Amino acid sequence: MAVVVVESPAKAKTINKYLGEGYKVLASYGHVRDLPPKDGSVDPDRDFEMIWEVDPQSAKRVREIAEALREDNELILATDPDREGEAISWHLLEALRKRRALRKDTPVERVVFNAITKAAVAEAMKNPRQVDMELVHAYLARRALDYLVGFNLSPVLWRKLPGARSAGRVQSVALRLIVEREMEIEAFRPREYWSVRAALRTPRGASFEARLSELGGRRLEKFDLDAAPKAELAAAAVASRPLRVVSVEAKPAQRNPSPPFMTSTLQQEASRKFGMGAQQTMRAAQRLYESGYITYMRTDGIDMAPEAVAAARREIAERWGEAYVPKSPRIYKNKAKNAQEAHECIRPTDMALDAERLAGMGPDERRLYDLIWKRTLASQMEAARLERTTVEIRSDDGEVGLRATGQVLLFDGFLKVYAEGRDDDLEDEDERRLPAIHEGDALTLAEGALRAEFDRVAQAETDGAGAPGQGAEAAPLRAEGALLAGAGAVLAQRHFTQPPPRYTEATLVKRMEELGIGRPSTYASIVTTIQERGYVRKEKNRLIPEDKGRLVIAFLENYFRRYVSYDFTARLEEDLDLVAAGQEDWKALLSAFWRDFSAAIAETKDLTITEVLEKINEVLAPHLFPPRPDGGDPRLCPHCGQGRLSLRTSRAGGAFIGCSNYPECRYTRPLAGEVEGGDMAGPDGKLLGHDEHGVPVTLRVGRFGPYVQLGEQEPGSDQKPKRASLPKGLAPEAVDLEKALALLSLPRVIGEHPEGGRVEAAIGRYGPYVMHETVDENGKPRRIYANLKDPDEVFSIGMNRAVELIAQKAAGGRGRAAAEPLRVLGEHPEGDAVALHDGRYGPYVK
Repeated sequence: MAVVVVESPAKAKTINKYLGEGYKVLASYGHVRDLPPKDGSVDPDRDFEMIWEVDPQSAKRVREIAEALREDNELILATDPDREGEAISWHLLEALRKRRALRKDTPVERVVFNAITKAAVAEAMKNPRQVDMELVHAYLARRALDYLVGFNLSPVLWRKLPGARSAGRVQSVALRLIVEREMEIEAFRPREYWSVRAALRTPRGASFEARLSELGGRRLEKFDLDAAPKAELAAAAVASRPLRVVSVEAKPAQRNPSPPFMTSTLQQEASRKFGMGAQQTMRAAQRLYESGYITYMRTDGIDMAPEAVAAARREIAERWGEAYVPKSPRIYKNKAKNAQEAHECIRPTDMALDAERLAGMGPDERRLYDLIWKRTLASQMEAARLERTTVEIRSDDGEVGLRATGQVLLFDGFLKVYAEGRDDDLEDEDERRLPAIHEGDALTLAEGALRAEFDRVAQAETDGAGAPGQGAEAAPLRAEGALLAGAGAVLAQRHFTQPPPRYTEATLVKRMEELGIGRPSTYASIVTTIQERGYVRKEKNRLIPEDKGRLVIAFLENYFRRYVSYDFTARLEEDLDLVAAGQEDWKALLSAFWRDFSAAIAETKDLTITEVLEKINEVLAPHLFPPRPDGGDPRLCPHCGQGRLSLRTSRAGGAFIGCSNYPECRYTRPLAGEVEGGDMAGPDGKLLGHDEHGVPVTLRVGRFGPYVQLGEQEPGSDQKPKRASLPKGLAPEAVDLEKALALLSLPRVIGEHPEGGRVEAAIGRYGPYVMHETVDENGKPRRIYANLKDPDEVFSIGMNRAVELIAQKAAGGRGRAAAEPLRVLGEHPEGDAVALHDGRYGPYVK
């Protein structure tokens, strides 16, 4: 009997069913070894020696495999068919050899399959090979590079830029993309332009729309109508002239289907159509793969196996008819930079199986499978055939020209099944359908046809005279940003150029792919890591850089520019691919990188924090110190009027803006962009009222966020006035005098604990809590804290509830274990139920 090792228990269960007796299938649960997260795990001075360790959970898996090999002296490594899968097989071999679990006569084979189907597994077992050490070397080089950057660059960040978290080799480049896009948006200055449209009617009574394209006998450029007076003259010119069709040109066209999915395009389309993040998409795809429904989901190949192409063509013919099957199969070639195309595309393993017939899958898996199934079949379908029509219209005197475009779908082809999503919401005028229009037709204005749209744009607010129905000579209707002429048939509308859109996860992955940065297996983790580090936040599916992310990029671009360069990172990826192909030595690659990188690290040794902060002050000046409305110096302290504002940092609170006259002037504020304007951001805050003794209560913003303060600091005194931070979730605009006084009254003493000692409620660094203070047997103070979910409970919790929570906490949280789960998800492969619970930090799986 042979021992077969795969990564996951779900995969092991499926493959065990296919192989049957004679094989014992076990799971490694991913990697069994990793580099310890400490300095020295990769030693450049010892030829890049790497120290690996097996964690306790992985040791258990290795022990199970070793014990199985005592009875069955044959090992088959069947991990995933990519660089990471090859590395897992190599790690497992090394760990087993270290345990002396492999005898000299133990046969060891490596098999790979792109899909977990009976046929694919059987075929793989007939074609074993050895572990590909060139792929392993490429993995080792990548792992060592990431370690050397992370463990050498991050400490520089901590020392020179307190409050920063860490820096990664590829994550920093992705962060740079997001920060640069935000800076483009901030530097963008919108430019005004106007468009003019007319609603026209043919002699046969059919109506359509045309856009002004010529004025004064010459072609109209985008910014020719850059103000309302010009737009009004143009609209009047259209409304006052008889118009005639001078040409109607219909051209055949076709749309070809998109290629089948690879990792990046699957992530992009799932984001566009379902709002799924990269990690969510890959988790769903992993479950589909392990259940045998799709091929391997980490790939940059778009080629499809010949037998799969044939199956797709058969399914298309059976479902929609022979007319939808092209004469010859479609062949796709990847245009992405550095595409390896070593693997097949992501496709269903059974072309006849649609999403409705999936068994045991959740909603994410079903909709993702439906997307993959439709895209795969569409990729082998006939093109959609269209007829695109362009109608040219001119006035009799040649002063005015309009153009109408539209298209007719003659044959839907692949559109019968699937249409690719778009990253923008722009309407395509070519997709409008035009009525029957003939050359020489005299056109009239369709009076009132555009009135409803004018009302929508102008919000029914007009400040001019005239109304629909008075003929072409009626006075125009005017409103902010719109003008209606020609008795409601000619609409002039104001537009502004738009800044580039912020990245979504999908468009960020697309851009990284275009630049050749990262690989299919890394996209999801890159996007997730920069969010988890607090460098980027996601709002309405858009990625927005936090100030700490800006600071990190400003630092790296000034002192480590080469290592956040797009070209350098892409070239490094190319070198790693050469290692995988056996065309470059991995240690030579590491040596060349380390020589220059360690020199760059050494150059920062003598930098002072002051020097670094002043440099960042210069680089981020437009963001940190935006121009003042009065035209004054944006870096002049608004409190003392003498000091200079500059970036400052603290290890506890990160970066903030402070006055150079500290400690005489204690003015501070968050970095630009964190707080909207308003009196609470000023040095004296916003006055909410006075307490019962007449002491002022103010709402302010400091380096750690908004807070309320009682009174003012006395000149020359070191004693600060009482302050209370606003709890998470409480918006500053919702704070009134009553709420402020309640916050300032904390901590609130609830009473004496039945066993002795004071019990109080308060809001701390980690949120609301109750605390029991007593003394231990040695007479030393002892405090037990128990968290509260709702900040309002701080002001209302009674002794019974407080004692209960404190008792649960003192018991190590055992009282919480009895709580009913939100939902039981199923059985774990090793026994016991897997359930969803509600915990201190939100829902979790146990």
